[in-house]
Amino acid sequence: MQKNIEGKVWRFGKDIDTDLIIAARYLNTSDPKELAKHVMEDADPEFVNKMTPGDIIVADENFGCGSSREHAPIALKAAGVAAVVAPTFARIFYRNAFNMGLPIFELEEASQIQEGDVIAIDMDAGTITNKTQNKTYKFTPIPEFMQELIDAGGLMSFAKKELEAQN
Repeated sequence: MQKNIEGKVWRFGKDIDTDLIIAARYLNTSDPKELAKHVMEDADPEFVNKMTPGDIIVADENFGCGSSREHAPIALKAAGVAAVVAPTFARIFYRNAFNMGLPIFELEEASQIQEGDVIAIDMDAGTITNKTQNKTYKFTPIPEFMQELIDAGGLMSFAKKELEAQN
């Protein structure tokens, strides 16, 4: 996994559900590039035009609640969102994010990070540094197996590599 992630923050509130991440009207495709064009559209219609690949979403609690659709983390990753930081994630979104290879970080102090701040996530140190505010926070470490999923690009790629290694 990329051990250091740095990017500009885009801020969202609490209870951002999967329909706000990628609206149901776009689920007639599973093409990640098509989904990426509409990510966060109902929460911020200009999000995809304003953000650049490598940017980071910071939200309040319960990010990814709602349906169990895998399209949500797929769309975020395909749009170039490098990571999502929030105090809590809906459990099914949490698992889907790792299965799709999208790094997410639980940070109690996420509400202190503002839109436009630049943050750096250091996986080895287990820290998120707000370079704009000159503050550093410790985050809950990602379990080793989940890190392996991210490294591989998601569960399917991980499984494929495991099978190839056995042959």
